[in-house]
Amino acid sequence: MTKRIIEFADVVAGYAPSLTILNGTTFDAREGEITLLIGPNGAGKSTVLKTLFGMLVPRAGEVRFEGARVDGKSQRDLLALGMAYVPQGRNLFASLSVRHNLELGGITLARASLAARIDEVLARFPRIRERIDNQASTLSGGEQKQLEVGRALLLRPRVLLIDEPSIGLSPKLVADVMALLRSLADQGVTVLMVEQNVRTALKYADRALVLEMGRVALDRPADALLADPDLNRLFLGGHVEHRTARATANAYPAGGP
Repeated sequence: MTKRIIEFADVVAGYAPSLTILNGTTFDAREGEITLLIGPNGAGKSTVLKTLFGMLVPRAGEVRFEGARVDGKSQRDLLALGMAYVPQGRNLFASLSVRHNLELGGITLARASLAARIDEVLARFPRIRERIDNQASTLSGGEQKQLEVGRALLLRPRVLLIDEPSIGLSPKLVADVMALLRSLADQGVTVLMVEQNVRTALKYADRALVLEMGRVALDRPADALLADPDLNRLFLGGHVEHRTARATANAYPAGGP
């Protein structure tokens, strides 16, 4: 089996004492794979990423990175371990230049290595290189997303967490971003992604986890889930339970075991 990089074990987490989102969430993400989190709104997808990146502290359970517990660690500690997070929406310093946004993303790097890392990132994004001295606010939506991903790549992460990368992008740019994530995974980066554009994302992912009510209801190879005729119902929620009920009824047509 491919090496497990990230493990959630019975994690309970939420945003207030009375608002629990993750209800014993258990799964793993493996080295060099894209693991796609899907499910209805409120299922806990983004909460998984925030918990993993230290923005939320679990109330119970364990989060492990290469076998070592990391729940409760700071975001700076997680960055040092090789984890990067690209949140949903636009998260740039709009009034600063592209160059300055990249420099801030590499603030923990030695000055001597920062310039080389920026050149490395710009080689992946020629359009961003062309606009290196422009204000980030002048970039198109697709260019801003490229800048966000590029900034995360400055630290050469071993794990990339990315939330809704397709928001506001044209189909062509969505395909470009997905292809980039696929190439990173093929180079050994573990990618954990939340994405509403499920059918497109499944074409690039290795595994898909369906979340319902803060638990993993289904864990399947991405290509198998893409071929599932009930994919839309799975994404909207409730179907996993219905499928289980049908299977039980078929197994025990006389009314029960």
